[in-house]
Amino acid sequence: MEFNQTTTIGIFLAIVLASVGALVAAPMMQTSTVLMMVAPSVLVFGGICVLLGIKHGEHRARGI
Repeated sequence: MEFNQTTTIGIFLAIVLASVGALVAAPMMQTSTVLMMVAPSVLVFGGICVLLGIKHGEHRARGI
C-alpha cells in the first residue's frame, strides 16, 4: 500500500471516527462529554502519533 497524504489522513480519520462512534454508541458517557472532551483529545493525540511516526520513518529511510 502506498502511503501518501490522502491515504494517511483517510485512515487517521477512520480510526478516530470509529473510536468516537463506539463511545457515543456505548452507554458509558454522555454524548456531549464524548464530543467536547474525548474527540478533541483523540485528534490531538493521534496527530502527535502521526507526526512521530513520520519522523521515525524519515529516520529509518536515511539508513542510520
